[in-house]
Amino acid sequence: MMEEVRVRFAPSPTGYLHVGGARTALYNWLFARHQGGIFILRIEDTDLERSTAESAGAILDAMEWLGMEWDEGPYRQAERMHLYREHAQRLLEEGKAYYCTCLPEELEERRRAALAAGQSLKYDGRCRASGHPEGALRFRLPEAGITVVEDLIHGPVQFDNSGLDDFIIARSDGYPTYNFAAVVDDAAMGITHVIRGDDHLSNTPRQILLYQALGYPLPEFAHIPMILGPDRTRLSKRHGATSISAYREMGYLPEAMVNYLVRLGWSHGDQEIFTLEEMIRYFSLEKVGKTPAIFDPQKLEWVNAHYIKTLASSYLVDQMRPFWIQTGIAKEELEAAPQGWLGSIVDALRERARTLAELAQSSRYFFQDP
Repeated sequence: MMEEVRVRFAPSPTGYLHVGGARTALYNWLFARHQGGIFILRIEDTDLERSTAESAGAILDAMEWLGMEWDEGPYRQAERMHLYREHAQRLLEEGKAYYCTCLPEELEERRRAALAAGQSLKYDGRCRASGHPEGALRFRLPEAGITVVEDLIHGPVQFDNSGLDDFIIARSDGYPTYNFAAVVDDAAMGITHVIRGDDHLSNTPRQILLYQALGYPLPEFAHIPMILGPDRTRLSKRHGATSISAYREMGYLPEAMVNYLVRLGWSHGDQEIFTLEEMIRYFSLEKVGKTPAIFDPQKLEWVNAHYIKTLASSYLVDQMRPFWIQTGIAKEELEAAPQGWLGSIVDALRERARTLAELAQSSRYFFQDP
């Protein structure tokens, strides 16, 4: 019997849901739906200085707007501290981890000295045999050998263990670091496939070694190439809006965003417009490209315009209400207007509109007194 597919999207609540994160969530969601599996939402909120409840709420809201319902969760790492402590203690007792008392400023000073001398920047292991009873907990990596990531998109990627250092798995205050908490959670949740951006590929050998040290089976890994701006640098605010909420406020439809996002790195022949059912039916990791995708705002506008032209006018009227209100039309006036009349306004102007905000502006004169 085939193992049930279990995937997860695990954002850090330090801001809005960005385009790259939304695409990662979408690929996980589509993979789960295609396989008849489970899509899990996990909030990685152990970074106390940067994580906020407001950001977590904004991420959940954006995912709901996009239509990506989750089957389990949202789990919150801050509520799972006992799991990380138990696993950290086990590694310590088995001699697979050790306490380090090196201060951050000391580590930075050594890093600068190593950089100036052209030497390796990795931790020098001076606390390995110290037997300190407390401090930050470091994972004791093998000093030789090769760790291979069998990636479903990039193929096998080799990492020399000698190039890795004994990284911290729990800070001195007991809070876990990303690599450690992610492995413990993925193992505990039975994650079968880890699908994420390829900026995490360099983390994967460390995570594989943690899986092996803890005695857990490895999930399969698939690292999606990054999304770049039109100038082929990493997508950022200098290229315009990057958060899903910003595009929602600009008048983009969720159907258009999902359709555009799925094509940022995945293809099914030359087809550009997909129904949700088609995405689920056709999606596979084998069709995800190995090269970065280029975010094209004009292409997104084209996709959005297509949906404005083709979606039911009654649906568009409901989507239009907040945009009409933003143009100064009273909420009461909209509520009093016959649905069919509002629909006729949408039908009269939808052919030339690229966004709902643009459609609202062009239709204002229909509400003016003669």
